[in-house]
Amino acid sequence: MKHTPKVAAIHDISGYGRCSLTVALPTLAAMGVQCCPMPTAYLSAHTAFPPSEHAVFLDLSDQMAETAAHWSELHAQFDAIYSGFLGSARQADLLADFIARFRSGGETLVLVDPVMGDNGKPYRTYTPELCRKMRSLAACADVITPNITEAAMLLEQPYDSMPTDRAGLERLLVSLSLDGRRSVVLTGVSLADGSIGSACLEQTHGEISFHMSKEETGYFHGTGDLFASVLLGGLLRGERLGDATARAVSFVQTCIAHTLRMDAPVLEGVAFEPLLGTLMQG
Repeated sequence: MKHTPKVAAIHDISGYGRCSLTVALPTLAAMGVQCCPMPTAYLSAHTAFPPSEHAVFLDLSDQMAETAAHWSELHAQFDAIYSGFLGSARQADLLADFIARFRSGGETLVLVDPVMGDNGKPYRTYTPELCRKMRSLAACADVITPNITEAAMLLEQPYDSMPTDRAGLERLLVSLSLDGRRSVVLTGVSLADGSIGSACLEQTHGEISFHMSKEETGYFHGTGDLFASVLLGGLLRGERLGDATARAVSFVQTCIAHTLRMDAPVLEGVAFEPLLGTLMQG
């Protein structure tokens, strides 16, 4: 890289539990990327933890708007805009305005992780209006990284109708790409028992590839954030989409296996920190 890439990372920040900005910041830094955070919300703990009357959810929409205005005054420029969890429908509008303001022609890569749900259901904070606006926001992206649930929501199709075979997944990728207008990395794909990974369609050449790893036991919150952050870091290094996807699949699997060996609490997310050094290598 001739210069240090600069990313505007627009995610929530959770004080307890590894996800969103607490994952994106160190991961992108390890890959040689400067991360400029714009928090969408502050949560005392991520939403997979049990509800509590003491749980904090601070909506930072007003601060997002002021931050964007200040960055504009500073003539800030970004190599990429990277978004994840949004706390309200208003934030989708703010993010769309941000992309329009800071996207510099074809020089700024826009990666939208359309965080809306998993396991066939939307997250409890996602209203129908927010899901609708997320579809519009994703249409502005150069790359999207939905899981199977989010793919169904983006296409407004039943989750049970999502394909599981290679040919069906290839058709799904084309549909998600808006007929080739954006690249797609579909996560949580499995073509055989015991393996899981991602399928991707690279927009420029229309190339489709599948990248699998060993399926580990358990469900870890925040792995989607880790995956998308490694993927983006690879793209900013100049890697092709398939190579960046393969790197992200492998790193997430390695982190999950490491966490399981530690017998660490599942709700706290994957213990990726000791493995960040592997991302610093070319």
